[in-house]
Formats: sequence, C-alpha cells, structure tokens
Amino acid sequence: MSSVTKRAMAAGAAMAMAMLAACDGGGGSGGSSGGLVSAPPSPAPAPVVSTALDDSVRLAQQASFGPTVALVDRIRALGINAWLDEQFAATGSTYSDLAVDVRADSCASGDTACSTQRFTRTPVAMRFYADAITAPDQLRQRVAFALSQMIVASEAGVRSTAGIAAFNQLFLTGAFGNYRDLLLGVTLNAYMGDYLDMADSRKGTPSENYAREFLQLFTMGPDRLDMDGSIQRDASGGPIPNYTADDIRDIARALTGWTYARVGSAAANDGQAVAYAQPMIPAPARYDSAEKRFLGTVVPAGASQQASVTAVVDAAFNNASTPPFVARHLITHLVTPNPSPAYIGRIAAVFANNGSGVRGDLKAVVRAILTDAEARGPQLSTPGKLKEPVLAMTSLARAIGFTTDGYVFQVRDGTFGQPVMRAPSVFNFYPDDFPLPGSATLRSPASKLLTSANQLRLHNLVYDWTVSGDAGRSEYAAVTTIAGTSGTAPVWADWEALGDNVDAIADRIDLLLFAKGLSKTQRDALKAAGTAITNADPKLQARKRAQMMLYIAATSPMFLVDR
Repeated sequence: MSSVTKRAMAAGAAMAMAMLAACDGGGGSGGSSGGLVSAPPSPAPAPVVSTALDDSVRLAQQASFGPTVALVDRIRALGINAWLDEQFAATGSTYSDLAVDVRADSCASGDTACSTQRFTRTPVAMRFYADAITAPDQLRQRVAFALSQMIVASEAGVRSTAGIAAFNQLFLTGAFGNYRDLLLGVTLNAYMGDYLDMADSRKGTPSENYAREFLQLFTMGPDRLDMDGSIQRDASGGPIPNYTADDIRDIARALTGWTYARVGSAAANDGQAVAYAQPMIPAPARYDSAEKRFLGTVVPAGASQQASVTAVVDAAFNNASTPPFVARHLITHLVTPNPSPAYIGRIAAVFANNGSGVRGDLKAVVRAILTDAEARGPQLSTPGKLKEPVLAMTSLARAIGFTTDGYVFQVRDGTFGQPVMRAPSVFNFYPDDFPLPGSATLRSPASKLLTSANQLRLHNLVYDWTVSGDAGRSEYAAVTTIAGTSGTAPVWADWEALGDNVDAIADRIDLLLFAKGLSKTQRDALKAAGTAITNADPKLQARKRAQMMLYIAATSPMFLVDR
C-alpha cells in the first residue's frame, strides 16, 4: 500500500470520526443513527428530527434500489401518485430469457463454466443486480425483492439456473397483480415443488413441507391476527393458532399428485430431464382423491387435482389473518420494520378490499403503503430502517453512477451473508421480527446481518468502490467464462464536472445519501475532507475529492439508516 493511500485512509478515518461526533451531537437527522447497533439511551418518546428530510429522496429509498439525481428529479416533477402510476406501467427487468430448461447431464464433467451458466444462481443474480442498477422499473423490482423474501425458494436447496429464473420471474410479473394469482403460480412452480417437496408428493405418504410453510410463511402466519397485526389471545393469554396439525395433513393430501414436466420429449421417469422452468403437471395415479377438510373448507371426494389446489389457495388467501400478515411484511421491507398497528390496519384493509371489492390487489396495497402518512409524514429518530447489505451496495452504486453486468455484486453479496436467491432456508436471511439489539420493543430485521465482521466488510467495500474505485479496478473486469458479460464501471463524469466546487459535491452527497439531512457541522466536516485533497489535474482532483467524501459519507451510520 502506498504512503499516499495510507495518508488518504488516515484522513478519511479522521473525518469519519468527525462525522460520527457530529451525529452524536444531535445535529440533523443523525441524532440516533447509531441506535441500530447499540441500545437506545431511554424509552422516552422519540423527538421529531430537527432537519426535515427531502421526501422525494425518502420515496426513492423506499421504492427503488437507491436514489439518483434523475430519479429524484422525476419524482419531484410528477408528484408521488403520478410517479407511482408511471412505475406501475414501467417495464425493463426480466429473467424470462434465462428460464431455459436443460438436462441435468448437459455439462461435461469438469466444465465449470457450463455448470455456472446452467446450474447456479450466478446468471440470474447478475441480472438482478444489473437491472437494479439501471432498469427503469425500480418499484416493480423492489416489490418483487420484498415478495421473494417472504416466499422463499433457494439455490441452497435446488441448483437450476432456469428454475431460479422462472421462480423469480413470478415476483416480477406478479408484483402489481393479485396475491391470489401469485400464490397459485408459486404452488405449481416446479422449482418450489422441488424445494419444499410438493413435487412427486403422493397419496398415502404425502409431504407436509409445502403445506406447512404455505400457511406459516406465505399467507396467514401461525397465529390468528387482528387487522392491525395484533395477535389474538385465548382466555389464558396464549396466542390462538391459525391452523392445526390436521389442517396441514389434509392440505398436504390435497396437494398430492403433481410432478415435473420434462425437457423435450424425455420420459416421465427421466430424472435428468426435469423442467424447472415449467409449471408442474398432474400425475393422477399419485393423487389422493378422498375427501379433505382444512381451514373450514371441505373438498369432496372425487374433486379434481386442480380443484383441490384451488381450494387450498383460496382457503389461505381468504383467511382473516392473511391481509395483516402480508401487509406487515411489505411495510417492513419497503418502509419500516416498526409500523404502528394503525398503519398495518390501514394497509390490511386495502388488501382485503381495494375500494372496488377486490381482495389481494398488490398495486393498491403498494400505493397505500408508500402514500400512507407514516411513510410520508415527519421522521422520528427511532423508527429508521437499516439497509440490508444488498440495498447498501446498490444504493452506493446508484449514487455514484455505475454501469454493470452484475457480476461483481453477486460476488460481494455472498461475503455479507446475503447472496440473493440463495437464502440459507425457507425463513430467508433474517426474520421480519428480528429484535433491535438493546431494545425490548423495536425490530430491526437487517441487524441480524450486521455482525461486526460484516460491518468491516461493508466499510472495506465502500473504500474499494470510492477511494479505490477507479474504472481499472480488477474486480470490475468482465468474466470471459460467462456469456455476454460486460464488466462493471463506475461513471465519475458527473462528479468530475463539478470541478473545484466542493459545495456542489457536498450538496449531491447530502441529497442522495442523506435526503438533505446533514447539519452544518456535518457538511463542514465533509467539505473539509474534500478540500484537503488537491491535484494539478482539475478533473482528477474533482474525482478524488468526490471519492473521499463519498467514502466518509457511506461509512457513516446516517447512510445505513433510511428514515
């Protein structure tokens, strides 16, 4: 490491400390940013922050993979509802072209390039990140990402690029559709069928795995809920369960008799020819056609396989706990993990009836979440939303300005314990109710990933992509063994165009990373760090100043907490 680099790191660390000290002093919106990694000082009601945040940036944080100048300007020009209308109609992201089934024996032994292309998450995760950084349908992608963290199937259980692509396409396609249709698509999805063992489940010995997780995680949850998300309790104070072991058993029976379509004209018993990108097909001999009873529903003897699946989906979809269960999850992933019961209740009511008698209208639900008073109102110091590693990476990259094929992101996300599409289990990377460390009441799901090691890794990533983030960085290079890769490049031209105007650099950082929440003390510290860097080349000086200032800003607690 050169002495110049060491001095830059030392200066950056010193100025970062100044920024943190300014936060602790109560200036701006950072008064308790560090609360997500330490105990809150007292249970007293949180004050409204002294600096009003830019609401267009806040919406961009909630509804995209990170604010950009162009995105914020578009929201300001259209207004919230018109921008939402534009996003509901926007397209651009897709996995459909990657959902091409191949035989499991289609790669020669030892051909790692072929195996990576056909039997890993890599091509689909690359597309996820490439679209997250540049595709215009940002809201669709954010909602799809939230849904994929509620309804989980993972490469950790089933290795098929086509299957991963087809499964995640369900969320892109259904992000603004009806939740019932999404549940039906997921239930008959072959990739999910393998992951949770519904595929080839047969009468006599039905697998209960999908039935159990369908109820516990994808629809109503284990406990009966009021519309505001409160748990209903019996006379002894215990939670009232939503379903019984008998319900799970008969739902599992109702879901018997489905198997995989096959690649090409392969025989039905050809295990090398599973078509993960196609919906499952009936296997009538394996179907339990006897009567089933579950969740107050009776499926008569002799009912068809499709009728049994429909009955299962409808019983769960129409359960009284499903609206608040889904509402809480989507609020948690888009706005805050600590919504008030009233907020949950308002969104649950929209799920139950969109105003035109339609249940499960996700477009109406998403609009209600993002336009609710708790999403758009004054910001309090306690209910911040910690960025999970995926959003920290994409937010930084979009603020800087990146072009990418996504490869570097899917390499990095694994180091943070959040490799998209490879959750460790059906319970995702973290539970929605993971507690805020040091608090008996607040939730902070992403804190589960914010280990001390991951904090250091994130700090190093920010340094690598800012101070050390010129286009020639080796990790940005295209990978020749993966078809169609183009590599990654930070685009510093807009920052270089700001010249020696340190105020303008600080303004852009304040806007994109902090929603205009910096206090004067914090801005002065940031500007001083930039001004200290000089170079005879004006363009290089501007870039190096922006890189150092971005490094300081993006390693601060304020950047990691959206409010």
